Amino acid sequence: MKLSVALFFAGLFGALAAVFILLSFGTDYWLLASESCQPNPDETVTLDTANTEHGDVVVQENGSVVTLYHEGFFWRCYFGGNIGDENLLWKLWFTNQPNSKICMPAYLFPFPVSHQTHNTTEYNSAIIYRGFWSVFMLIGVVAVALGGFIIICAAPFASHRLYKAGGGLFLASGFFLLCVVVMYVLWLQVLDVVELYIDHQRSALCPDFHLSLSYGLSFMFAPVGIFFCLLSGLLFLLIGRTVQIHYH
Repeated sequence: MKLSVALFFAGLFGALAAVFILLSFGTDYWLLASESCQPNPDETVTLDTANTEHGDVVVQENGSVVTLYHEGFFWRCYFGGNIGDENLLWKLWFTNQPNSKICMPAYLFPFPVSHQTHNTTEYNSAIIYRGFWSVFMLIGVVAVALGGFIIICAAPFASHRLYKAGGGLFLASGFFLLCVVVMYVLWLQVLDVVELYIDHQRSALCPDFHLSLSYGLSFMFAPVGIFFCLLSGLLFLLIGRTVQIHYH
C-alpha cells in the first residue's frame, strides 16, 4: 500500500516536472528587456538609418520610443512602442505584438552580444557559452522525456531496473537544467556582457541610454520543474530499490 502511494506521488511529481520543463523550454520568455533613450531637450539626436543595426533603439525627437525584447531558447524578438502606452506591458505578454515585431533565431546569439558591442574574442566566447547553455537545455529536456517513457514502460512494480533508470534520468535532467539556470543568472548578473553593451550604446548612440532587464515566466518555470524533477527522481530510485528487495 505504501509503495502504491509512493508510486502515485512519484508519477505526479514526474508529470509536473515534464510540464514545467517543457513550458520553460518551449516559450521564449526567459529574458525580458527594454531599451530607451531620453535625449536632452536642447539637443536634436539624429541617426543614420543605413548604419542602424537590428535591435538598436531608434530615438525620435520627442524621445518617447522604447524597444522591448523577449528571448528564449528558440527566438529573440523585439518591437518598438511608446513609453506612455499603458498597454505596452500587455502587448509584451498577452497579445501578438505589433506588426513591426521582428524575431530572429536565438540558439547561439545571446542578448545583448553583437559584433558591434564586443570584439571577436569576446563574441566567440559568448557563442561558446550560449552553445553549452543550449546543449545542457536539450539534454535536460530529452532526459525528462525519456525518463517518463521508461517509467511508463516499467508498469506497476514490473522491473526495478526500469524504475532506477527512469529515476536516474529524472535526476540527470534536474542537474542539467539546474546548470542552465545558474549559467543564465551568471550571464546576466555576474559577467560583464551587459555593462559592455550599455557602455557601447551610450558612447555610440545616446548618452542617456537605459537598459532594463528582468526574468520572464519561462525562467520562473525552470526552478519549479527542477524541484519536481529531482523529487520524482529520488522517489523512483527508492521505489526501484524497494521493488528489488521485496519482489525479486
